[in-house]
Amino acid sequence: MDALVTCLVAAVVVLAVAVVVVRARRRATSRAAGQPAETPRGGPLRLTPGDRVRIREREYAVSGTIRLVEGDWSWVQHLLDDGSGTHHRLSVEDGPEVELVLWTAEPGATVTPGAPTIDLGGLRYTWAETGQARYTAIGETGLTSAGTMRYHDYQSGGSARLSFEAYGEEGWRVARGDLLDRADLTIRPTPGER
Repeated sequence: MDALVTCLVAAVVVLAVAVVVVRARRRATSRAAGQPAETPRGGPLRLTPGDRVRIREREYAVSGTIRLVEGDWSWVQHLLDDGSGTHHRLSVEDGPEVELVLWTAEPGATVTPGAPTIDLGGLRYTWAETGQARYTAIGETGLTSAGTMRYHDYQSGGSARLSFEAYGEEGWRVARGDLLDRADLTIRPTPGER
């Protein structure tokens, strides 16, 4: 019986290693087939209004950019337009590895931040962080060119995110997010910058 358990454990380990190797090869192949490891003009941190972005199978135009600073930490949010009327944004956090999250506005959400967990859309989100940052905005953002914003961030599982943001004295904006892989993103700069 012990030999059978040992064989089953070994088989599971071999299978897990095989899955990791196959995923790594697929990512390398997708980059070799036209998705560069380094994108134009420094990548998603340096997108500007007018640039075009393909995220997975959908095309977006960058309509505005918000740069945020909190202490020694900074990040960027690019407002995206896909012609649907739904508000999307791409947040880019620079660190040891760039973290990309595609956010979709939830204007009808009735939840508010502050609780340790929040249920929305069939998922339970757990509090991750809260803070206040200074921002500068360019393009079509609907914001003043500079100010402050407050936020509460939540997570569910490995890639689902929930955010609450309030710029200046306005109320909370709610958005659900999906953590992206760098390979999910293709950037095309404005035609004059190629």
